Amino acid sequence: MPTISDPRILVDASTRDDAAVYQLTPDRAIVATVDFFTPIVDDAYDFGRIAAANAFSDVYAMGGTPLLALNLVGWPRDKLPYELLGDVLRGGADIAKEAGAFVLGGHSVDDPEPKYGMVAIGEVHPNRIITLARARAGDALVLTKPIGTGVLSTALKRDLATAADLAPAVKSMTTLNAGAARAMRATGGGVHAATDVTGFGLMGHLHNMLMASGLAAEIDAGAVPLLPQALELAERGAIPGGTKRNRDALAAKVTFAATVPEPLRVLLFDAQTSGGLLIAVDPDRVSALVGTLEREGTPVAAKIGRLARGVAGAITVS
Repeated sequence: MPTISDPRILVDASTRDDAAVYQLTPDRAIVATVDFFTPIVDDAYDFGRIAAANAFSDVYAMGGTPLLALNLVGWPRDKLPYELLGDVLRGGADIAKEAGAFVLGGHSVDDPEPKYGMVAIGEVHPNRIITLARARAGDALVLTKPIGTGVLSTALKRDLATAADLAPAVKSMTTLNAGAARAMRATGGGVHAATDVTGFGLMGHLHNMLMASGLAAEIDAGAVPLLPQALELAERGAIPGGTKRNRDALAAKVTFAATVPEPLRVLLFDAQTSGGLLIAVDPDRVSALVGTLEREGTPVAAKIGRLARGVAGAITVS
């Protein structure tokens, strides 16, 4: 990416944050992000809902509020009916409505493999942006959704799981991170950093936060919430290629205690779709944050570890 130097650019790609932020006025900034992918479930309507929730998640991770979206579509026009595409777009529109945002257009191309996602635009006060780079030693790490969506969706593709088995994952993936974002704002400055957990997995997104903030982390693997059957299916080998790549990329950065079982190690790297927010919060505000997350109805509100001084990017898992 080109290096850009302009005082209006508050966040760009150089920090690996979840979205770009551009300042418009002293009290208003635009949050911009884009995300799209191939189907991970069989139901077209659910696919649209998941993709939209995933796109808006980056806005929420920055502490922002969604405003509008543009659809991105790749569709095999000669192989799949347009009625099916209509279901995908309807799912995306329903999630946008739930987020209080408007779908105002988009772009489509003829593509041998279906793809769907969104350009998502939101807003945030320039002084209230939540980034990866402001975490502090001693901060607690709180996660707002269980992990395992990659393993479960792979199990479905390999006939190791049914659509009913995937239902808890679909519910999680179609849940907006709006409540988590409201809870972060309600801490009154107690939240120092945050990111959403998606394709790089829990360890990958945590590593990005650590590198940006110059910190190390200690994770309690037993405290990490998992989707039902995720551990069993990981043990049976339903491991996505992205999960394996995540683990390979961070092999030198993550140290496991001997007591952490192999399937659980895999899940900590599992490539997620529309995952929860990973929040670094002042240790004195953990209880307040968790309580607010629970009142907001987030899927989980789990303290899973802490940040510490040490080699930047190093993660110890007990």
